Amino acid sequence: MDISGILIAALLTIITAATPLLFAALGELVAEKSGVLNLGVEGMILLGAVCGFAAVVFTGNAAAGIVAGALGGAALASVFALLALGLQASQVATGLALTIFGVGLSALLGQDLVGIAYAGLPKIALPVLSKLPVVGQLLFNHDILVYLSWALLAAVVWFLSRTRAGLVLRAVGDSHAVAHALGYSVLRIRLFATLFGGACAGLAGAYLSLAYSPLWIENMSAGRGWIALALVVFATWRPWRVLVGAYLFGGITIAQLHAQALGVGVPAQVMSMLPYLATIAVLVLISRDRGKIKRNAPACIGKAFHPSS
Repeated sequence: MDISGILIAALLTIITAATPLLFAALGELVAEKSGVLNLGVEGMILLGAVCGFAAVVFTGNAAAGIVAGALGGAALASVFALLALGLQASQVATGLALTIFGVGLSALLGQDLVGIAYAGLPKIALPVLSKLPVVGQLLFNHDILVYLSWALLAAVVWFLSRTRAGLVLRAVGDSHAVAHALGYSVLRIRLFATLFGGACAGLAGAYLSLAYSPLWIENMSAGRGWIALALVVFATWRPWRVLVGAYLFGGITIAQLHAQALGVGVPAQVMSMLPYLATIAVLVLISRDRGKIKRNAPACIGKAFHPSS
């Protein structure tokens, strides 16, 4: 294989590694823009993975698996909404509990699915475009979820910056008291944002079990939920920066895998730590500029709201 072929292959693997991060981070970004801090992304990813894989195994239909993954993540997000929005429980504590619950529930639901193989989502070559040199193979010959992740990014950018509903959602995240005084239902808006974030996390999980590693194993998310949470801060709550961050961390993940395959003289455990060490390093660097974080972060993020307040 020539150098261009090796480069294309490496970029394709980076795209596959970044796709679940992009799904999960975009969903969490929308939720946080409304003022909701849901730390249960890891649990929602795992539930989406097991629900998506189970649906494919029992129906043989890939579309059913994708929908089931999204619904699984949204279902777990609805539990968070009930506790954190409806009952005014701490969002931080509820999100952490949701992660632990999601890990255990997904293991329980998937215990009979371990060892079952799946062929994976088929590639969809876009007519004409897929025949373009280099770019065609790189951008226009992927499975449906990769295309969906790019479409979702464009939709989120458009929604938050170009629509009245997006303006209202951002207003709720910046000042829920003022939004309520203007007649907007803060809790309803936050509920929809939370469910959207859960569905996106579920799609991230469905991608893991249906395309990235088409099988089910416990804890297959491998900390991607926490990386997605960090990506939102890394992106300073801007969708396009989420894309850059997702592909950056996807590249780091692939780099450590290739380094292990080449027999680099570093313990495998240390190489496996690289994506998470990079996450910590990025967060430390970003936290040095507290003014920038305060300017971009929704002012009411993580704060409970009651209509009578």
